[in-house]
Amino acid sequence: MAGGGATGPAPAAGEPAPAAAGPRPARITAAAALTALEGVVLLGFGVYLLVMGIVGDPDSPRQAETLAVLVLLLALLPVAAARGLWRCRSWSRGPAMITQLMALPVAWTLVQTDGWMIALGVLVAAVAFGVLALLVNPTATRALGIGPRDA
Repeated sequence: MAGGGATGPAPAAGEPAPAAAGPRPARITAAAALTALEGVVLLGFGVYLLVMGIVGDPDSPRQAETLAVLVLLLALLPVAAARGLWRCRSWSRGPAMITQLMALPVAWTLVQTDGWMIALGVLVAAVAFGVLALLVNPTATRALGIGPRDA
């Protein structure tokens, strides 16, 4: 039958079918928004490092620029995960959880310093634990099409 029949149109080539029909749960929306925010912050930090590596006076410009490129590349992980979560793709939970697990040692390191960095470390840890809690919630796993055996 033309037009995809009762199940709707087929997904475009290379695009997996949505994990679950219906509205996106608030938990997935919140996890996607927080993960996207982490990606944007990492992108901003990477741009800052790149600019400072080029126009600043680092001890080693090559190392500064390499670190900036690495941070920019790492920022793609939460950005891609957030996009996948927003679209309720089951593959996106793994990268989103990896992002949060990578944020926890960063938070711990920040908490071990002094001054305002402690508050930043607590904020990073709170976001990471919060997103992890959102992603392991049964409502979220069902919305992403992850069954008991897949979780």
